[in-house]
Amino acid sequence: MLTPEQIKAKKTTGEKVSMITSYDFAFARMAEAAGVDQILVGDSLANTMLGYKSTREIGMTEMLIFTAAVCRGAPNTHVVADMPYRSDKDPQTAYDNARRFMDVGASSVKIEGTPAGVIEFLRSHDIPVCAHLGLLPQTAENFKQKGKTEEEAAAIEAQAKFVDSLDCFETVLEHIPEELGTRITREVGSVTIGIGGGKFTDGHVLVMHDALGMHNGKIPPFATKFVDMYALGVEGIKKYVDSVKAGL
Repeated sequence: MLTPEQIKAKKTTGEKVSMITSYDFAFARMAEAAGVDQILVGDSLANTMLGYKSTREIGMTEMLIFTAAVCRGAPNTHVVADMPYRSDKDPQTAYDNARRFMDVGASSVKIEGTPAGVIEFLRSHDIPVCAHLGLLPQTAENFKQKGKTEEEAAAIEAQAKFVDSLDCFETVLEHIPEELGTRITREVGSVTIGIGGGKFTDGHVLVMHDALGMHNGKIPPFATKFVDMYALGVEGIKKYVDSVKAGL
């Protein structure tokens, strides 16, 4: 299992860091078998697994259940647990919830944005933190690209330097211009993980359901579908249905 220090060290060697989401035991086993560097138990499970429209609709109860399942399925992989909406509303609440994630096997936690005093408090208590900047789904009013104006880009850049100064070992950069992602990557010592952050970040993350084509619908413009598992699954189940009807 890669430690935060080993992940951060990859920046100096130029080795790209791979991260993919997973939410259950079976797919965590697949991710580990494929050799992914990190698994993110994202709050996107609200959409992909539970059918909610917003990630705000789940809390610690659900996140802990899914994180524990992933840790059981991928015991040798660094698992990042996503702090759900309002679970980091203040430093003590954030620490208590982060500690619960660590207790079920997570290697680190991910924090969206820079909530006042939260990252500082977690780091002072030795909780490894993956920061998340750019588009912040938990609080975003829309899902348009962030950092397109000079003012917005400067703010994201300043935040990236800030979380780097707090010794976050990595930072997810979501849906920002490639130029901004490249500049931040050069300026910080932490690993940058892009999801629509351009091709020059230190690594990349994808939602597993997008990467494997597990839903019959559109995927974000910055995502890539590597296989059509939805079609394969429908085909397989149809063959099963046909065999039952045929009395086989």
